[in-house]
Amino acid sequence: MAHERIRITSAWGEVTAELNDHAAGRALLPMLPLTIEMRDHLRQEKTGNLPGSLPEVERQRDFARGTLGLWGPDHFVIYYRGGRVPSPGIIELGRLTGDVGIFDRPGPVEVRTERLP
Repeated sequence: MAHERIRITSAWGEVTAELNDHAAGRALLPMLPLTIEMRDHLRQEKTGNLPGSLPEVERQRDFARGTLGLWGPDHFVIYYRGGRVPSPGIIELGRLTGDVGIFDRPGPVEVRTERLP
């Protein structure tokens, strides 16, 4: 997998992400395109469920603004602020580019996630 990119669109705007080259990043691609209902969590992230689990890979506790992550095996996360999560941490799926601040507002949002050519 060489620099696979995805687009995430919502009524609030659009961002792109470059996925990490590991088993979880590769397993996300066949699920796309995908619409995910996301909700705000702790005023730092939007979270929603994938239709299936992704493989377990190395986790980390720190995250930065623009991290695309996985909390549980099917728990998709867009971090619009930086911070730290408790153990066991998150799987970093990739990094967002564009105005991640579009997600920095309260309330739910529906996102469409698709592979870029």
